[in-house]
Amino acid sequence: MKSDSLLKPIIIGLAIIITALILGNAFKNRNAKQDTISVIGLGTKDFVSDEIYWSGNFAAKAMDAKDAYNLITADKAKVKQFFLSKGFKETEIIFSGVNFDKSYRTVTIEGENNSTKSESIFDGYTATQTISFSSKKNPELMKKIETVIDQTAELINSGIQFNPNQVQYTFSDLPSLKHDLIEKATQDAKERAQKIVKTGKGDMGKLKDASMGVFQITGKGSVEEDSYGGTNDTYSKDKTARITVRLAYILD
Repeated sequence: MKSDSLLKPIIIGLAIIITALILGNAFKNRNAKQDTISVIGLGTKDFVSDEIYWSGNFAAKAMDAKDAYNLITADKAKVKQFFLSKGFKETEIIFSGVNFDKSYRTVTIEGENNSTKSESIFDGYTATQTISFSSKKNPELMKKIETVIDQTAELINSGIQFNPNQVQYTFSDLPSLKHDLIEKATQDAKERAQKIVKTGKGDMGKLKDASMGVFQITGKGSVEEDSYGGTNDTYSKDKTARITVRLAYILD
């Protein structure tokens, strides 16, 4: 009985000590979590695209597939000659294969008692072919492509149904650009943290955590807001790339 009476206070005492250790550790961890500073750094860079891609298509229509093919073949020769006359080499001109589509037109037929019904009637074959140009790290060819885009109305005036697409600009060395921006954004975040801590008369410790935001490419001077999934503008020749980096430092 005497041993039982001694054992009970010992167990209670141990429980109190363990509880105190747990609460103390939790309080310590909470304070450690609070004694940090988190900042966001920004890295930006303006650059000029060194790649271009541009295409257009032309079409011919006839009631017979063979006739449509003959017409598109004749138009292809005219289109090719047009671009050759603008200074392009044959190796710089890329033609796709010919696509055929059946065309239909809708007619409305009046019936008895003022009723009407619509029917689709075969209206021939439409043959379509695409021509495309591309340049990578070739300023002379890029300039030639940019110049001819504004001259394609000559093809339309000659009777060819030419439909130009929007030009696309890209950059050949995005990985190096991205690495450069990460370095700039990280340095910017570190300097921001140092200024904040210095102003607050504190001491900055080791880096605790780092994370990278989305990679954005917009047209130079664009006011477009950052997109959650990132933005990649392919229609502007002059662009701005940006990236954010979040750093968390322990405060000593």
